[in-house]
Amino acid sequence: MNEKFDVIIVGGGMVGSAVACGLGGSSLKVAVLENAPPEAFSSEQPHDLRVSALSIASRNIIETVGAWHGIVNRRLCPFRRMRVFETAGDTEFCSDDIKYPELGYIVENRVTQLALLDRLQEFTNIELICPTTISKINYCLGEQPEITLSDGRVLSAKVLVGADGAQSRVRQTVGIGLTSWDYQQHALVIYIDIDYEQQDITWQRFVASGPQAFLPLTGHYGSIVWYNSPDEISRLKALSPENLKHELTAAFPDCLGKVNAVLGTASFPLTRRHAQHYVKQGVALVGDAAHTINPLAGQGVNIGLLDAAALAEVLLDAHKQGLDIGDISVLKRYEKMRRHENLKMMTVMDIFYSVFSNDILPVKFLRNLGLGLAERIKPAKHKAMRGAMGLEGKLPKLARGESIS
Repeated sequence: MNEKFDVIIVGGGMVGSAVACGLGGSSLKVAVLENAPPEAFSSEQPHDLRVSALSIASRNIIETVGAWHGIVNRRLCPFRRMRVFETAGDTEFCSDDIKYPELGYIVENRVTQLALLDRLQEFTNIELICPTTISKINYCLGEQPEITLSDGRVLSAKVLVGADGAQSRVRQTVGIGLTSWDYQQHALVIYIDIDYEQQDITWQRFVASGPQAFLPLTGHYGSIVWYNSPDEISRLKALSPENLKHELTAAFPDCLGKVNAVLGTASFPLTRRHAQHYVKQGVALVGDAAHTINPLAGQGVNIGLLDAAALAEVLLDAHKQGLDIGDISVLKRYEKMRRHENLKMMTVMDIFYSVFSNDILPVKFLRNLGLGLAERIKPAKHKAMRGAMGLEGKLPKLARGESIS
């Protein structure tokens, strides 16, 4: 028996759950499909390796849909300052300069996902189907997308949302192409115990082999992201915790502070992917299913949450107007809101990465000059801060803290 929904969201991660919460409380019937629930949170547990720097715009989205308290009640680390530097130049950004209490928040991905999943289950118009496995996706123009689950349930919807990550099955099934390339670098994430108490600063240092970044966590803990060649990252990852600690001490600047212990590591390749379209008739892609970005400034999850806010806004507006929410003309409104904005962010990150990740003397001179100018030209510096906080450009209502219900 075919169960009919208005919207089926494949993927209950941070972005998929945010789409659902944005549609919560409406008259749209929504299903969220997720393979497995995240592990329950305990404040006694070590920090997860996978963390994100949530922007102010992301906080606005999560708070406006009613899920921010689920993060606050678990664990987060606000930061007020952000430093970008190399040997001959640096600049520091501070939220006080633009009269904000924070620039952003370091939050474990699982904490954000749990907060949003908790919230979506409070809405009577949303059904969370988890754990579940998809056996088949049927997609044919002129017909509503249909999903068969491993337990035999068959679901159909006016809109199928692909929030199922970089290897999106939804994207592949409906035939949306992808442009991608590798950066020929990997990133090593290192969870460390340090001497310093909880800090309010993130920093990024640039050397010829690639960036070195520090993200503060609660207590005496932090997260290091070390970019380098695939071979060097493999070598570092194979070291014992004690030997890796020595490598960190030798390679990283003194502002890191004393590293007491390496508590965990993970690595991943840097790859850029961008879907050639975000929508087809009855289908929309959000988050990593639509794009993966260089993690240099931590904008991946933030632009994904902006996707979620924009799609929810477009679907609710169309529904209120009595339009077919699955029609391509409606879904193109979402693509118009987000694809160009995401492409701009991806391009800026690529330029930044290319300029800073080399040791060519003329380029090095110009980037040091740029850092010095950024420190002195306050309007440009403040605009850059607002951009990092997700507050520049045309924003979805939720990102401005405005309700869309």
